[in-house]
Amino acid sequence: KLAGCTLFITGASRGIGKAIALKAAKDGANIVIAAKTAEPHPTLPGTIYTAAEEIEAAGGKALPCVVNVREEEQIISAVEKAVKTFGGIDILVNNASAISLTGTLETATKKVNLMMDVNVRGTYLTSKACLPHLRKSKNPHILNLSPPMNLHPMWFKNHCAYTISKYGMSMCVLGMAEEFRGEVAVNALWPKTAIHTAAMDMLGGAGIEKQCRKTDILADAAYCILTKPKSFTGNFIIDEVLLREEGVKDFDVYAIAPGHPLIPDFFLDVEIDTAALKQKGYGAAQALKEEKTESTPAKPCGPIAETFRVIQGAMTEETVRSTQGVFQFELSGDSGGTWYIDLKNKGGSTGFGKPPGTADVVMSMSSADFVEMFTGKLKPTMAFMSGKLKIKGNMALAMKLEKLLTQLNSKL
Repeated sequence: KLAGCTLFITGASRGIGKAIALKAAKDGANIVIAAKTAEPHPTLPGTIYTAAEEIEAAGGKALPCVVNVREEEQIISAVEKAVKTFGGIDILVNNASAISLTGTLETATKKVNLMMDVNVRGTYLTSKACLPHLRKSKNPHILNLSPPMNLHPMWFKNHCAYTISKYGMSMCVLGMAEEFRGEVAVNALWPKTAIHTAAMDMLGGAGIEKQCRKTDILADAAYCILTKPKSFTGNFIIDEVLLREEGVKDFDVYAIAPGHPLIPDFFLDVEIDTAALKQKGYGAAQALKEEKTESTPAKPCGPIAETFRVIQGAMTEETVRSTQGVFQFELSGDSGGTWYIDLKNKGGSTGFGKPPGTADVVMSMSSADFVEMFTGKLKPTMAFMSGKLKIKGNMALAMKLEKLLTQLNSKL
């Protein structure tokens, strides 16, 4: 489907960018490798030239270009070379990205500049340089490797600069999709789980790869997007969700260690609904309004979130009417943090973060004990008496919750 098409991919010398390039190369596509690694890196694999060899071997044509997306002149030069060599540009993949998961006071100014320059400014300028040529293509696409904009404070508080920079890429999707509607498709792609790349090795250390998927899943999802008509635009796509819609059922093929628990990726803490990821639903004001007015079940990405999802599904009007309490859980350990069960307002709800109203009962315990308690392996009374569970607030309501657990155990 991509035979003869020219793809301009930033950061294509390794990782996700190279995986997308190789997938397109199998169709016989032309790939412009716009990356800065011309000489072998002391710790990172691959250069633009080794990537070019792999692309050619896969059946495509390659044009390696030294491009640091912080330098506009290098972007423009590479775009001109691409047009001269292949006659135009059909697809732009803004994949190049910089990451530093550090707090505000711990993030050096040069790191802030790097993330803003590469992620936001680089994406914007590369898009700007390619757009005049994309508009001449029959089925042009821009694809940014950036997340749906989730305005929950938890995604800002520990790495504010990084989040701002990635959401900047997503804002380019929002704006350009509308500006070039009918001319160029502009979409975003993001993984549901952690992807094994050199960056993930750096962030997670040895052994992290067992909890990751291969870059192939993003390459396959990107291929699905880039072969759709240009009317498919303004979408924030999650790899697994799209592939399931396309008929993929076996996701073990994408796992580094099939059967091993996977780390959920950043910025995804709600059930993914593709309809809700359309650009019209993700303006900042709209997202903040939704944040304040309705609660969404936690995304099923682990035993804690799965437990809350099942509780949400088991709620009835009678449960809410008979309980009339808001329960807050402060959990330590894996998937820890603040969670809640609202059995007082409307039809009831569960979620990650503080409850929509004041909590009547606050319970503190480990994540492991929480799962045992909600699956019937640990009685709340015994947990409380043994010190595993600490309770503040209305004890009568806490006892009501124990009765509710008895009813839920079969479903959990």
